Amino acid sequence: MKVVSLLGSPRSKGNSTAIANHILETAAKGGAETRSFELNRLNYRGCQACYACKKTVDHCILEDDLAQVLAAVHEADIVVLASPVYYGDVTAQLKGFIDRTFAYLHPDYLVNPQPSRLAQGKKLIFVLTQGNPDETLFADVFPRNEMFLKWLGFTDIRLIRACGIGPATVDEVPAAVLQQAEDTARALLV
Repeated sequence: MKVVSLLGSPRSKGNSTAIANHILETAAKGGAETRSFELNRLNYRGCQACYACKKTVDHCILEDDLAQVLAAVHEADIVVLASPVYYGDVTAQLKGFIDRTFAYLHPDYLVNPQPSRLAQGKKLIFVLTQGNPDETLFADVFPRNEMFLKWLGFTDIRLIRACGIGPATVDEVPAAVLQQAEDTARALLV
Protein backbone atom coordinates (compact mmCIF):
# COMPACT_ATOMS: atom_id res chain seq x y z
CA MET A 1 0.00 0.00 0.00
CA LYS A 2 1.35 3.41 -0.98
CA VAL A 3 0.31 6.59 0.81
CA VAL A 4 1.28 10.01 -0.55
CA SER A 5 0.79 13.26 1.34
CA LEU A 6 0.72 16.71 -0.24
CA LEU A 7 1.27 19.49 2.26
CA GLY A 8 -0.29 22.73 1.10
CA SER A 9 0.76 24.93 4.00
CA PRO A 10 3.60 27.40 3.56
CA ARG A 11 4.45 26.64 7.21
CA SER A 12 6.62 23.55 7.54
CA LYS A 13 5.40 22.94 11.06
CA GLY A 14 1.80 24.08 10.69
CA ASN A 15 -1.30 22.39 12.03
CA SER A 16 -2.46 20.83 8.75
CA THR A 17 1.03 19.42 8.31
CA ALA A 18 1.01 17.98 11.84
CA ILE A 19 -2.28 16.21 11.14
CA ALA A 20 -1.08 14.89 7.77
CA ASN A 21 2.17 13.68 9.32
CA HIS A 22 0.19 11.84 12.00
CA ILE A 23 -1.74 10.09 9.24
CA LEU A 24 1.52 9.07 7.53
CA GLU A 25 3.03 7.83 10.80
CA THR A 26 -0.04 5.69 11.42
CA ALA A 27 0.06 4.36 7.85
CA ALA A 28 3.77 3.52 8.13
CA LYS A 29 3.14 1.64 11.37
CA GLY A 30 0.47 -0.30 9.47
CA GLY A 31 3.04 -1.37 6.86
CA ALA A 32 2.35 1.26 4.19
CA GLU A 33 5.04 2.88 2.09
CA THR A 34 4.72 6.63 2.68
CA ARG A 35 5.94 9.72 0.92
CA SER A 36 5.32 13.40 1.58
CA PHE A 37 5.70 16.49 -0.57
CA GLU A 38 5.89 19.97 0.91
CA LEU A 39 4.42 21.91 -2.00
CA ASN A 40 5.76 25.27 -0.82
CA ARG A 41 9.33 24.03 -1.28
CA LEU A 42 8.73 22.97 -4.89
CA ASN A 43 9.12 25.08 -8.00
CA TYR A 44 6.09 24.66 -10.27
CA ARG A 45 3.57 26.53 -12.36
CA GLY A 46 -0.18 26.27 -12.48
CA CYS A 47 -2.06 24.64 -15.33
CA GLN A 48 -1.32 26.48 -18.58
CA ALA A 49 -4.57 25.39 -20.29
CA CYS A 50 -2.50 24.17 -23.23
CA TYR A 51 -4.64 21.00 -23.54
CA ALA A 52 -1.59 18.94 -24.52
CA CYS A 53 -2.78 16.38 -21.95
CA LYS A 54 -5.95 16.01 -24.01
CA LYS A 55 -4.49 16.23 -27.54
CA THR A 56 -0.97 14.77 -27.73
CA VAL A 57 0.02 13.02 -24.46
CA ASP A 58 -1.68 11.37 -21.49
CA HIS A 59 0.03 13.46 -18.81
CA CYS A 60 0.93 17.05 -18.01
CA ILE A 61 3.73 18.24 -20.28
CA LEU A 62 5.11 20.80 -17.84
CA GLU A 63 8.53 19.66 -16.69
CA ASP A 64 8.81 21.13 -13.24
CA ASP A 65 8.90 19.89 -9.64
CA LEU A 66 5.21 19.00 -9.69
CA ALA A 67 5.81 16.26 -12.28
CA GLN A 68 7.19 13.96 -9.56
CA VAL A 69 4.19 14.72 -7.36
CA LEU A 70 1.71 13.93 -10.12
CA ALA A 71 3.55 10.66 -10.79
CA ALA A 72 3.53 9.73 -7.09
CA VAL A 73 -0.21 10.41 -6.81
CA HIS A 74 -0.75 8.30 -9.92
CA GLU A 75 0.95 5.37 -8.16
CA ALA A 76 -0.57 5.91 -4.71
CA ASP A 77 -3.40 3.93 -3.15
CA ILE A 78 -4.19 6.65 -0.63
CA VAL A 79 -3.62 10.38 -1.07
CA VAL A 80 -3.61 12.96 1.73
CA LEU A 81 -4.26 16.58 0.77
CA ALA A 82 -3.62 18.95 3.67
CA SER A 83 -4.14 22.70 3.78
CA PRO A 84 -5.00 25.50 6.12
CA VAL A 85 -7.84 27.71 4.95
CA TYR A 86 -6.34 30.92 3.60
CA TYR A 87 -8.68 33.68 2.55
CA GLY A 88 -11.63 31.31 2.39
CA ASP A 89 -10.06 28.46 0.40
CA VAL A 90 -7.17 26.02 0.25
CA THR A 91 -3.76 27.63 -0.12
CA ALA A 92 -2.46 28.67 -3.53
CA GLN A 93 0.11 25.89 -3.23
CA LEU A 94 -2.54 23.17 -3.02
CA LYS A 95 -4.82 24.86 -5.54
CA GLY A 96 -1.95 24.82 -8.05
CA PHE A 97 -1.68 21.06 -7.64
CA ILE A 98 -5.45 20.56 -7.90
CA ASP A 99 -5.52 22.56 -11.14
CA ARG A 100 -2.74 20.42 -12.59
CA THR A 101 -4.74 17.23 -11.91
CA PHE A 102 -6.73 18.21 -15.00
CA ALA A 103 -4.05 16.20 -16.81
CA TYR A 104 -5.40 13.02 -15.17
CA LEU A 105 -8.70 13.36 -17.05
CA HIS A 106 -9.36 11.65 -20.38
CA PRO A 107 -10.03 13.95 -23.36
CA ASP A 108 -13.72 12.95 -23.24
CA TYR A 109 -14.00 13.32 -19.46
CA LEU A 110 -17.31 15.20 -19.65
CA VAL A 111 -19.12 12.20 -21.17
CA ASN A 112 -16.88 9.30 -20.19
CA PRO A 113 -18.35 7.16 -17.36
CA GLN A 114 -14.78 6.80 -16.07
CA PRO A 115 -13.36 10.26 -16.73
CA SER A 116 -10.01 9.72 -15.02
CA ARG A 117 -6.78 8.10 -16.15
CA LEU A 118 -6.10 7.27 -12.51
CA ALA A 119 -6.94 3.78 -11.30
CA GLN A 120 -10.45 3.64 -9.91
CA GLY A 121 -10.84 3.09 -6.18
CA LYS A 122 -8.14 5.35 -4.86
CA LYS A 123 -8.78 6.72 -1.39
CA LEU A 124 -8.29 10.27 -0.23
CA ILE A 125 -8.07 12.12 3.07
CA PHE A 126 -8.70 15.87 2.85
CA VAL A 127 -7.30 17.75 5.85
CA LEU A 128 -8.43 21.32 6.47
CA THR A 129 -7.53 23.58 9.37
CA GLN A 130 -8.71 27.08 10.09
CA GLY A 131 -8.06 29.66 12.76
CA ASN A 132 -11.69 30.71 13.00
CA PRO A 133 -13.59 28.44 15.43
CA ASP A 134 -16.93 28.91 13.61
CA GLU A 135 -17.53 25.62 11.76
CA THR A 136 -20.12 27.24 9.50
CA LEU A 137 -17.46 29.50 8.03
CA PHE A 138 -15.59 28.00 5.08
CA ALA A 139 -17.66 24.81 5.26
CA ASP A 140 -17.96 25.09 1.47
CA VAL A 141 -14.23 24.51 0.81
CA PHE A 142 -14.43 20.73 0.94
CA PRO A 143 -17.63 20.25 -1.10
CA ARG A 144 -16.28 22.49 -3.88
CA ASN A 145 -13.16 20.37 -4.20
CA GLU A 146 -14.88 17.02 -3.60
CA MET A 147 -16.61 17.13 -6.99
CA PHE A 148 -13.28 17.33 -8.82
CA LEU A 149 -11.76 14.62 -6.63
CA LYS A 150 -14.63 12.29 -7.52
CA TRP A 151 -14.04 13.06 -11.20
CA LEU A 152 -10.47 11.91 -10.66
CA GLY A 153 -11.70 8.53 -9.44
CA PHE A 154 -11.35 8.87 -5.67
CA THR A 155 -14.19 6.74 -4.37
CA ASP A 156 -13.56 6.90 -0.64
CA ILE A 157 -12.98 10.50 0.40
CA ARG A 158 -12.71 11.43 4.08
CA LEU A 159 -12.61 14.90 5.58
CA ILE A 160 -10.68 15.84 8.70
CA ARG A 161 -11.46 19.41 9.63
CA ALA A 162 -10.10 21.30 12.62
CA CYS A 163 -11.55 24.73 13.38
CA GLY A 164 -10.14 27.21 15.85
CA ILE A 165 -6.50 26.25 15.38
CA GLY A 166 -4.37 28.80 13.60
CA PRO A 167 -0.72 29.89 13.51
CA ALA A 168 -0.82 30.93 17.16
CA THR A 169 -1.81 27.40 18.18
CA VAL A 170 0.84 25.41 16.32
CA ASP A 171 1.71 22.23 18.21
CA GLU A 172 -1.68 22.41 19.87
CA VAL A 173 -3.67 20.17 17.52
CA PRO A 174 -6.46 18.77 19.70
CA ALA A 175 -6.02 15.14 20.71
CA ALA A 176 -9.48 14.34 19.29
CA VAL A 177 -8.37 15.56 15.84
CA LEU A 178 -5.19 13.48 15.97
CA GLN A 179 -7.26 10.48 17.03
CA GLN A 180 -9.61 11.06 14.08
CA ALA A 181 -6.57 11.20 11.79
CA GLU A 182 -5.24 7.95 13.22
CA ASP A 183 -8.62 6.21 13.01
CA THR A 184 -9.12 7.39 9.43
CA ALA A 185 -5.70 6.15 8.35
CA ARG A 186 -6.30 2.74 9.93
CA ALA A 187 -9.74 2.46 8.32
CA LEU A 188 -8.39 3.20 4.85
CA LEU A 189 -5.45 0.80 5.12
CA VAL A 190 -7.75 -2.23 4.95
